[in-house]
Amino acid sequence: MAVPATTMPDLSSYVSERVQETPPSGIRRFFDIAATMENVISLGIGEPDFVSPDPVLEAGIDSLEQGRTNYTSNAGMGELRELIADDYDERYGLSYDPEDEIIATVGCSEAMQLAMQALLDPGDEVLVPEPCFVSYGPSARFAGGEVVHVPTSVENDFQVTAADIEPHLSDRSKVLFLGYPNNPTGAVLRRETLEEIAQLVQDHDLMVVSDEIYDRLIYGTARERGHVCVPTVDGLRKRTVLLGGFSKNYAMTGWRIGFACAPSPIAQAMHKVHQYMIMSAPTMAQEGAIAALRDSQDAVEEMRQSYDERRQVIVEGLNAAGLPTFEPEGAFYCFPDVSTTGMSSEEFAQTLLQEEKVACVPGTAFGPSGEGYVRCSYATGLDEIKTALTRIDRFVKRHTA
Repeated sequence: MAVPATTMPDLSSYVSERVQETPPSGIRRFFDIAATMENVISLGIGEPDFVSPDPVLEAGIDSLEQGRTNYTSNAGMGELRELIADDYDERYGLSYDPEDEIIATVGCSEAMQLAMQALLDPGDEVLVPEPCFVSYGPSARFAGGEVVHVPTSVENDFQVTAADIEPHLSDRSKVLFLGYPNNPTGAVLRRETLEEIAQLVQDHDLMVVSDEIYDRLIYGTARERGHVCVPTVDGLRKRTVLLGGFSKNYAMTGWRIGFACAPSPIAQAMHKVHQYMIMSAPTMAQEGAIAALRDSQDAVEEMRQSYDERRQVIVEGLNAAGLPTFEPEGAFYCFPDVSTTGMSSEEFAQTLLQEEKVACVPGTAFGPSGEGYVRCSYATGLDEIKTALTRIDRFVKRHTA
């Protein structure tokens, strides 16, 4: 006897509201479109065009050839955590206990999600200065938090200030998310700005999550001042979850290895989530990270100098093309103002890709105040950048004549 066929349910109705309400990454969308086209120069993806340094490659290969493919400690290899602690002590005079204040993670992205899961209860508010990296808001929402955007502007060098933050505070404010050197603007926070923010954080009993994955990639006067690591500011050591990783500084994007440093009670809460979510970061990636910290600093500096050269070329070229461009001091992005063309960010990026085969990312992918801008990555070869600038100049002249 035949069994009656059941009606096929609407499977999308089973997807949680918080996932349905979160749009796909605006960065990946343009990358996927560009991947279907020929002769496209991509200024869209924030990925170094360098191969990982030789010591890193050798360490990963050796790990595989020697059969070291088993789990490590949940928190990561002891040697790696000790080297991370030594690195922060040497560069910033900042002390972390590798035993219970440092966790090796699957990229900085996992570290970010762990921080949100450990800190937030449903309804807690996360203050997110923007434009910012596309994952900050979703990571908070996936953990049940509510995102409060704090706009920044080019008039203040895209720095967020205590005065910007204060009007957005409420009795539900719990976490301030900072991301400097900034993606997408290239802005770098100054110490005096952070000191004012630190006072606000203490007065309102907030925690800070600080994404500093680009901390070695700074340029110009910012390099002369030196990167200000957020927990080094008075009052913030015990209130900060510091996120870092190897993807950007060491050209190790595909290794997916990052870390978090935090006061022990917070780190242990993150560790608990990490145990159930991940178990441990990939063994060969951890060995690669050890080699990065031990033997790859010269390679990092060579890459930084190359980015600096490209930075100067692309900023000069965009300004010359009639797109006013804030001079980035960190990371490897610039954020030109495209409003002179009369197009929205989305329209500019789509039309530029269609007409001139140059891929960039609409500023709105990084928050509401990104409207009127696009993000261009200079983690691309210098010759390609120069060709892209020729195409952009031609495009702007055509659409502003």
